[in-house]
Amino acid sequence: MSTSILTTRFRCGSESSFETAEYDVLVDMFSNASIPVFFSEYGCNDPSPRVFDEVEALYSPQMTVMSGGLVYEWSQEENNYGLVDIYSNGSAQLRSDFNALQEQYSRINVTLLEASNDTATAITAPRCSSDLIEADDFSDEFDIPSRPSGVDALISSGISDAPTGALVSVTATAVAAAVYGVDGSSMSNMAITITSEANYPVGTAASRTSSRSGSGSSSRTGSGTASGASSTATESGAAHRLSGAAALALGAAVLAL
Repeated sequence: MSTSILTTRFRCGSESSFETAEYDVLVDMFSNASIPVFFSEYGCNDPSPRVFDEVEALYSPQMTVMSGGLVYEWSQEENNYGLVDIYSNGSAQLRSDFNALQEQYSRINVTLLEASNDTATAITAPRCSSDLIEADDFSDEFDIPSRPSGVDALISSGISDAPTGALVSVTATAVAAAVYGVDGSSMSNMAITITSEANYPVGTAASRTSSRSGSGSSSRTGSGTASGASSTATESGAAHRLSGAAALALGAAVLAL
């Protein structure tokens, strides 16, 4: 499936609007798009703490051409865009930005998101032609260079004995790493919730229903604090990225709260 991706930092702060952020320009620009278009990155960090009011615009009835987006970013780095502090001892602590984003997700109208966009689904992709190119700084030369030796064989036969991936079942669902809330309280019984339903934005009523119907659960407890762990983590080094498997498990569990 073909998609088009964008990166945006357009709309920031309560003083901005759909029009002043020029989201209406994007709607007009992609009004005839016949493929899904989504933001590969979005989320301003000024003002800080982050308020994520662009979520309301991105998932509103006015945004008829965008298929959502990915918030930038998971772990806190020097550029100050993170939702979670990850420490060198393996523990993690939610930032207030995480709660702000979850609050914005709770306001999303999931029924509206699931409704069919008749305008978009009725669009037929145009046949590729140089006449479609209107920008002066974009080449309309469609001459394709000759293929290098051996390319035809790769196209027709592929690569012999090529390594391939496989879909596997998720069996290790419990989060072993210590995770703390914004206030420093320990978060316990965290696990990945396995479900066959859609992956709704966290915090929406649909996501809570899906979580209850799936296996596993997540809960918070006020017992214990993060003071000891946080102190150790701060002294031992700055935040860093988890390995792929650990980050996936932790991220999925935390975002399932």
